[in-house]
Amino acid sequence: MPKVLENVQIAPEVFRLVVEVPRIARKRRAGQFVVVRANEESERIPLTIAGASPEEGTITLIIQRVGASTAEIVSHEAGSELKDVAGPLGHPTELLEKGLAVCVGGGIGVAPILPIAAALRERGVRVISIIGARTRDLLILEDAVRAVSDEVIVTTDDGSIGRKAVVTEPLKELLEREKVDAVYAVGPVVMMKFVAAATRPFAVKTIVSLNPIMVDGTGMCGGCRVTVAGKTKFVCVDGPEFDGHQVDFEGLMKRLATYRDAEAQGKLHIEHEHGVCLIGRKQG
Repeated sequence: MPKVLENVQIAPEVFRLVVEVPRIARKRRAGQFVVVRANEESERIPLTIAGASPEEGTITLIIQRVGASTAEIVSHEAGSELKDVAGPLGHPTELLEKGLAVCVGGGIGVAPILPIAAALRERGVRVISIIGARTRDLLILEDAVRAVSDEVIVTTDDGSIGRKAVVTEPLKELLEREKVDAVYAVGPVVMMKFVAAATRPFAVKTIVSLNPIMVDGTGMCGGCRVTVAGKTKFVCVDGPEFDGHQVDFEGLMKRLATYRDAEAQGKLHIEHEHGVCLIGRKQG
């Protein structure tokens, strides 16, 4: 079974897991994801691959503890084993060949933006990354993003680090002064919605990565369906990335809210019944 080699808390409720899965590490490409099951009876959870080392046979997952299933996953200490990790799944990112790409990551979405920026940079594409969070403590992977970007703009809602702004503000300024060839955006659905709205007047190709409710990861359950250009698509097999100008964000937001209360109750159950309490774990 897949072994957890490292589990470090990097922000409140956010953990970095390094997992030993050699075949996935060799085959993954930027933009792809895995489906993880913590234990035999656990829910399957889709997680973007934030990094990989083919030489060491490992992938890196950045996980936000939100509900019962993510709480189970991040409770696995180094040396323990997950039930299974399936992947790599989904289509790799459609990477720009040349020019200027702007990578926009909000909150936990900074993690999936990281491999995209790295892959673009390897091709010689100029990369400007805009990363944002509500506050300094919630900003993740800034140093890692800087290492694969030509320029990084940091924003926070409260101005505790970087610029006091939402990510679309510096994005609009870039669009007005630079010839941007593509924008890649990952983050809360409402953020991606406004990123697409900002780029539409400039006719700039905008790719968003979606993470709706997903069960089997094969397109059979239909749980991850989303409307794109008026047609039903399944994120697990048709995505996870789509043209942001064609995504029905309103419909997606309604679907994402379906199980919010159940997730909160499940999280409390795990903490109370199984002793999963991660407060105070060493941060790195």
